[in-house]
Amino acid sequence: MSPDLLPKAFKDRMKNDLKDEYDAFMASYGDKRVYGLRCNTLKGTCDELKSSLPIDLTNVSWAFEGFYYDENDRPGKHPLHEAGAYYIQEPSAMSAVSVLDPGPGDVVLDLCAAPGGKSTQIAARLNGTGLLVSNEIVKSRSLILSSNIERMGVRNAVVTNEDPERLKSFFPAFFDKILVDAPCSGEGMFRKDETAIGEWSEENVDMCAKRQAGILDCAADMLKPGGVMVYSTCTFSFAENDDNIGSFINRHPDFSLISKEHFYPHRIKGEGHFVAKLVKAGTLEKTVCKISAEPPRSKGKKNSVSLISAEDIKNILTGEFKIKKEAAGDILKDTRVTAFGENIYLTPSLMPDLKGLNVVRPGLNVLTDKGKRFEPAHSLMISLRTFEVTDSVTVGLDDAKKFIAGETINCDPSIKGWIPVFIKNYSIGFGKASNGIVKNHYPKGLRIIL
Repeated sequence: MSPDLLPKAFKDRMKNDLKDEYDAFMASYGDKRVYGLRCNTLKGTCDELKSSLPIDLTNVSWAFEGFYYDENDRPGKHPLHEAGAYYIQEPSAMSAVSVLDPGPGDVVLDLCAAPGGKSTQIAARLNGTGLLVSNEIVKSRSLILSSNIERMGVRNAVVTNEDPERLKSFFPAFFDKILVDAPCSGEGMFRKDETAIGEWSEENVDMCAKRQAGILDCAADMLKPGGVMVYSTCTFSFAENDDNIGSFINRHPDFSLISKEHFYPHRIKGEGHFVAKLVKAGTLEKTVCKISAEPPRSKGKKNSVSLISAEDIKNILTGEFKIKKEAAGDILKDTRVTAFGENIYLTPSLMPDLKGLNVVRPGLNVLTDKGKRFEPAHSLMISLRTFEVTDSVTVGLDDAKKFIAGETINCDPSIKGWIPVFIKNYSIGFGKASNGIVKNHYPKGLRIIL
């Protein structure tokens, strides 16, 4: 893009901020933008992805699971994308989770989570343990977030649709780690998205800075003593970045700034970003859940949903759904059963009572009640790995495209009943096999022609 498209007030401010680097910064707007994807290590290793996806991938230095690709490769149009093998993500945006550094067993909040790039990166690093609460204040965006959580095979996440001010009343000093990827003026995205230029104004920058301050204050109340908080934006504005962090520490002297970094496109291969890491004073103590794992109680009519137990679910998974006993045990481990309409979810046991929360996804959807029978949920089946099942159907590229489009596919006539469908080692969903045909159960709302 041409630097001439940039607002004069923005250029004047950047010249003052960058000084001798200003010319190099402006020249970067004439460079081609870079493209990135992140390997979903919940579904496979980075080496497995490289061998399965027929494009050249080169490493992003600040994220071990991140890679650059050529803009002509279009990996978003490949069945492996629909299988959740990777997430299309701007390379600089991968930095915040690397700085947060979540690990197995952590209880983590992604406070401004849509569309889900950073949440699914957190989930992969949790590796199925601990708890991830992914929150988004805008309802339509929370649904997109939930869909991406599902596609990436995340089992231990709860998706909420709450205002941060209200959310903090449910989680006082609860989280080990919090990511605040705050809504911002989007200056770092000008090269990527020229529409952001038309939406920019100095007034909007000031408005964003004030809103970000309020979000940070809410996050502070939800972080445990000794916990880590990472604040990130995709803007260059000091008012939204450095000044906001400085003001926050003045308001919260129990927080210390550990590090901060500005990502400028003339310095790195990526768009504009800012990441700051803060630690709250005190000693971190791990969360112990005290919520009982009682059978769910559905609203309205009494049906099988209101009676099912964890043991019932285990029997269904191992009997009808071709899931190995050990894998079924892992899926059910550290969870409680939650009824959500006609759907049965496994909610991480570390999650407090859901009552009163606006919940979009209360965990892993495993079953759907069809009255006289249970059917497997797409969320469950797309989360499966080949080593977790006793039987499956593995398809090539063409059949994978047919399946994702909603068509039937052929299989060995000996295969009967509910069956997971894989491309390479990645699950793309499930169907019901009979007489050498797999009847398609790929969700109608997700079907696309690739």
